[in-house]
Amino acid sequence: MQERAFREEDLEIAVEMLKKWPNGSEIKCRFLDGSPNQQKKVEAKAHIWEQHANITFKFVTTDPAEVRISFLADPGSWSAVGTDALNSTYYPRHQPTMNFGWLKDDTADEEYNRIVLHEFGHALGAIHEHQSPGANMNWNTDEVYRVFSGPPNFWKREDIKHNVLEKYSRTHMNWTAFDEKSIMLYAFPGSLFTDGKGTPNNTDLSDNDKKFMGQRYPRTTQRGEGGKHDTGPRQSPKP
Repeated sequence: MQERAFREEDLEIAVEMLKKWPNGSEIKCRFLDGSPNQQKKVEAKAHIWEQHANITFKFVTTDPAEVRISFLADPGSWSAVGTDALNSTYYPRHQPTMNFGWLKDDTADEEYNRIVLHEFGHALGAIHEHQSPGANMNWNTDEVYRVFSGPPNFWKREDIKHNVLEKYSRTHMNWTAFDEKSIMLYAFPGSLFTDGKGTPNNTDLSDNDKKFMGQRYPRTTQRGEGGKHDTGPRQSPKP
């Protein structure tokens, strides 16, 4: 298992301002591998974001493409965050910027919905909700370090701190309150928190996901105005 469900007004999602695409952008996406069925399902789910943000995902079959999608790069699911996809040091031109390691032809539609919306949320610049400046997670830090230092992640202590416990700076983020229903939130088990309360397994965009992304990419602005890697866990700590 990998990144399995273990991510103004009162909007509760966070976007890195420096990694947001110009409003009205047409972002080209290309599959590097995968079956026709896998590709069809991913493309259909990705377009859901277009209903709420002034962004177009155009799926192409030839270079160039800003978002390059694999199902085989590794067993995990991850994505470049926003315009980090353009950084050739992080993501060489002919290598993926997004991966769906456990989505197969027969994977349930709900799982496609959950994972594809999450990763394309990253592609639009959204971070993990538990790392938002507005999040106040009652982490059981000893248990967090214990779980993520073991299989299958085998993370070093500094990696666990960076990927799970640390929050993003308030300075470079668009954010407000924490959204427990956000598609960008992992479903962490209660054992990782001092109060024993875990986070839910969200499979759809929350109302605030839609509103917030609509404000980040508003339709009232004319087209053409002008990545941190998804370092999510390779496995949920859920049994």
